[in-house]
This record gives sequence, structure tokens and C-alpha cells, in this order.
Amino acid sequence: MADVAQLAGVSHQTVSRVLNGFPYVQEQTRLRVQAAIEELGYRPNRVARALVTGRSQLIGVVAQNTVLCGPASLLAAFEQVAAEAGFAVTTHRADVLDRRSITSALEWHRDRQVAGIVVIAPTTWARDAVDTVPPEVPLVMVDGDSQRSTPTVTVDQVAGAFAATNHLLEAGHRTVWHVSGPPDWFDSAGRIEGWRSALEAAGLEVPPVVPADWSAASGYRAGQMLARMPEVTAVFAANDHLALGILRAMSERGRRVPDDVSVVGFDDVPEAAYFTPPLTTVRPDFDAVARDALEMLVAQVEGRPVGEVRRTSGPTLVPRDSVRPPRGAVAVAAAGR
Repeated sequence: MADVAQLAGVSHQTVSRVLNGFPYVQEQTRLRVQAAIEELGYRPNRVARALVTGRSQLIGVVAQNTVLCGPASLLAAFEQVAAEAGFAVTTHRADVLDRRSITSALEWHRDRQVAGIVVIAPTTWARDAVDTVPPEVPLVMVDGDSQRSTPTVTVDQVAGAFAATNHLLEAGHRTVWHVSGPPDWFDSAGRIEGWRSALEAAGLEVPPVVPADWSAASGYRAGQMLARMPEVTAVFAANDHLALGILRAMSERGRRVPDDVSVVGFDDVPEAAYFTPPLTTVRPDFDAVARDALEMLVAQVEGRPVGEVRRTSGPTLVPRDSVRPPRGAVAVAAAGR
């Protein structure tokens, strides 16, 4: 660092401020320091820095060992924004998101004296496990319980489900059936709430929820049942994997999508645009959630106010070809119902 300071013609403290992203450094000075860093090939010694500052540059993440699009995308987005901010990420993946596994993962991170912990475990079990962490440990929950005081960042599941359901109603369907995710997931509960709210706001019948898990196989089983019911013309699936299974079941039963049944999913997996037909779905802003989570965590690490302890990111409806007005119906705007 002294070599960088000498080459740039600045003080040791100025180099430190640039490396730590502190404000109030003139842009010309910042550019000189960055040019010196590049020329000398300087890389900060993270271990030495932690010893001097008493603060690790390592963030611990608790996540599920899964390929589900939502949790996997959130983890990838967080690792990216953390790296851009100069933090390394170590992840402890649990095969099952129960209280014991999540508590064990939290203790694993605390033993390694990470700077802070991010919990990507949107289940009711995480709520109880987080209570075992002392309040002085910086911690943020992603898609956690919005009723808790723990700093929480989440996709607005209710708004996304409302938009998906309303899109089907605006196409002219008189009600929408819902294939849900697991009952112990906050994501699932939020999507049920948004679906039900859209139907109630339109003064329409609310069918019973069709329970499932997050898998395409579960969606296929639910779709086989719904395909036998001629009154079913519109289905909102709690994620795109469920929707994929429903599409397969409808095809096998001779119910064409979207001619006979319209289907909407959630998550906008990369393959959704290539389903048959291309799937209308809801796209969460995983990058925004990751940035908010990092910002809230770093504020705690640095002893600054977090601000709002609950932040939500609005998802976007992505219309494709899996939605069409029911046979013989005229699409009616929801506002005119």
C-alpha cells in the first residue's frame, strides 16, 4: 500500500479510502490511485486487513442444496454483488430446510467468524432457527417472515401472484385455479394470498387450492386432476416447474394450452420461453433483492443504521403464448367487472 501511495503521490490514508470505497475522495485522485494499483498489480491482503480492522471480508450464506430456480438465482445474484463490493462468500447448503439443519449452518458460519450472515431459507423453520443467533451478529433474511423484526429482503410474492391471476381474469376467465408450493414456504403463502386477493377483488369464485411441491412431477399430478375437470379454463402455478408438469398433463389428456386451458407460472426460468407453448410467467428481480440484502448487511457490519428493516422488490409479469380468452368468451377488463 505504501508503494501505491508513493507512485500515486498521495498519502497511505488516501489509498485506504479508495480501497474501501469511502466518499469525499476527489475523482482525479481516485483515478490516480486506481492507476497505481493496476500498474503495481497490488492486491489487498484480506487476512491482514481483517486483523487490523477487526472485520472479516467474508460473508456466510445459508442456502438450500437445490436447483430450484428461485433460491439458486438469488444465491448466484448475491455472490455476484458481494464480489463486486469486495466481499468473499462462503455458502453452507442444507439438504433439508428444517430447524436443525438451518441452526447447524448458522453455527458453522459463526465458528468461522464471518462478517455477517445471509439466510436464503424462505421457510417457517428458518424463523425459529434465526432466534438462536445473538442480536449483535449482522444478519439478513431473504424471503423470510415479513412480520419479524429481523432485517428482511423479499420479492413481493403477493403482488406477483395478483398480477398473474389478474392477467388471466382480464383475458376473460371467470375464475382461476391455483397449484401451490409447499405449505411451510413463505413464497408459497404469499402467492396464495395474491391469487385469492385478485379473485376476491373481482368478486369471483375462489376455488380450493391444489397442493403440490415445487417439482414438475408434482405439477404433472395436479395437472392430471385438473385436466379431468371441464370447468377449469385457467391455472396459476406457483412456479414454472409446476407449470411445466401441468402443460404435459393437459397435453396428454387432450386439453390444449392455451385453446382450452390458459396457464401462468412464476420465476421465469431460462427455459420458460421455450416451453410448448412459451409460458406466461412472473419474473422476480433477483439482482435487486441481492443488492438490498448486501446493503443491509454491510450497514450492520459497519455499525450504521439499516433503515427500513423490511424491503420488497416488485416482480414483472412476462406475457407469452400460454394465455388466451376461453372459448366463446369476450375478454373483459378487470376494472369493468
